Amino acid sequence: MEHSEEAPPRLQLDQLLDELQLRIDAVRGTRDRVQGLLEAVLTVGRELDLLQVLHSIVEAAVVLVDAEYGALGVIGEGQRLAQFLPVGVDEQAQGVIGPLPKGHGILGELIRHPEPLRLEEISQHPASYGFPAGHPPMHSFLGVPIRVRDEVFGILYLTEKRGAKEFDVEDEAVLATLAVAAGVAIENARLYEEARSRQRWLEAAAEVTNSLLSGADELTVLELITQRACAILDADQGSVALPAGTDGSLRVALVTGDGAEHQLGQDVPVHGTLTGTAFRTGEPALSDDVDSDPRITASLLLDSGIGAAVAAPIGTGEGVRGVVLLARTQGKPAFTPAETAPLHVFTGQAALALELAGRRRDAEQVRLYADRDRIARDLHDLAIQRLFATGITLQSATRFVKAKEGQERLARAVDDLDETIKIIRATIFGLRVHESGPAVRGLRIRVVEALEEAVPALGFTPSLRVEGLVDTTVGPRLADEAVAVLGALLTAIAEAAVGSAGVALMAADGELALTVAVEGDRGAPAELRLEGLEERVGTAGGELAVRPQAGGGVRVLWRMPLSDS
Repeated sequence: MEHSEEAPPRLQLDQLLDELQLRIDAVRGTRDRVQGLLEAVLTVGRELDLLQVLHSIVEAAVVLVDAEYGALGVIGEGQRLAQFLPVGVDEQAQGVIGPLPKGHGILGELIRHPEPLRLEEISQHPASYGFPAGHPPMHSFLGVPIRVRDEVFGILYLTEKRGAKEFDVEDEAVLATLAVAAGVAIENARLYEEARSRQRWLEAAAEVTNSLLSGADELTVLELITQRACAILDADQGSVALPAGTDGSLRVALVTGDGAEHQLGQDVPVHGTLTGTAFRTGEPALSDDVDSDPRITASLLLDSGIGAAVAAPIGTGEGVRGVVLLARTQGKPAFTPAETAPLHVFTGQAALALELAGRRRDAEQVRLYADRDRIARDLHDLAIQRLFATGITLQSATRFVKAKEGQERLARAVDDLDETIKIIRATIFGLRVHESGPAVRGLRIRVVEALEEAVPALGFTPSLRVEGLVDTTVGPRLADEAVAVLGALLTAIAEAAVGSAGVALMAADGELALTVAVEGDRGAPAELRLEGLEERVGTAGGELAVRPQAGGGVRVLWRMPLSDS
């Protein structure tokens, strides 16, 4: 009897002990979960690279609430997912599923209503419309928004609670707490990324300015601008279109990146293209996908594997000097207004630097012309006047010289002075000719350049002798013809594989003569293939003579009247 009376208290004690054990386990589980949450917050906050931060958030969330699958969707333009970072689905399965979601169905429900959402069965929600073929089965669902300050940055999605039919309230609380910490980490990563991006843009702008100040030509600077912009914005292709005429048309002047070569030299319509839009408006133009963008109907990027693109004007308003176009291949994230905003500032600074460099070159050219005018004026006012006075003195001195030989010498001296005056006057005329293009370099320099360019093909450097005022008495048309003839002769010499050659250029007696003498020390190449040159000379009205030289060489003489300049 005593034993039976003591049984109920023992039973109650056992129940109390069991309940105590359950509470201890619950406390221990809560402690472990809190510790896991703290570790996750520390892990997420430790990263500074934004993409790595996003991956860390998803991985931490999956572990904390013991979910099979997880993902983080970044909200972009038009309330659609600009990025989708999944965890738990390998690349092979992802390839079977197809393109990543854009924010429809349940995913879009959280974008439209950014509040925590728990579901025991996804298919029973009104917004659900099923999964694509090959998608793993998913039933339970938990999603919470991630806010960065007052902005909904993205949504954290979890599915398939391990060991339970659905996610509970505690799972939701843990995930919501992680989302708060994630918002802080994302903000820090974005600030770091903005600071790093700003530094890269500043370095690129300084490099462009230094290149301009060092005297680089405009096309080289534009290529540098495009390359730096591609590197900073992770673009796969870049190009620059410049005005091609007075009608406002554009033409691709340079390209960079694989697959962009076919664009070089192509005309770009000002309507139906991003480039044309940026050129007309003076503002950047963006497209998430050029193939599906209704604004783009005539772009060179259509059906080329390009997805997102951005065009930025070089300059503003009516002062647009050209357009930079950057593009990413399909599958890469679209350009955002935030990341492309510095591009417009960068191209604007580059346009200003180009303008200042152009004005500096113009000022230097004006100073050069002023110096040339001063030299010409000094030659005319000082040298010619003194020579003219000396000539008159010599002429007057002839009547004091009785010997015929002395009179002849004085007459020759006077003639030499007259010829010297003519040369100086021709030099003055040359100094005062303000032209652009090849004429600025003069025929002498153009001949030197032609010889230097032919050295690799010839295997030697030809000698050069120049006589007369070839830079002042030879007009542009005749100079072009002389350079063309020399080029043809050098090509023929290279084909004949000779050992040496000499070039002579002379402007005298009313004609321009170009002589090329080929030595015969390497097999005596007495014949050069000049068929094409003979036809050219005959058409132009010049004279071409080919004469053999002693020792097996050959001398080619081309000449034309200076009056044909």
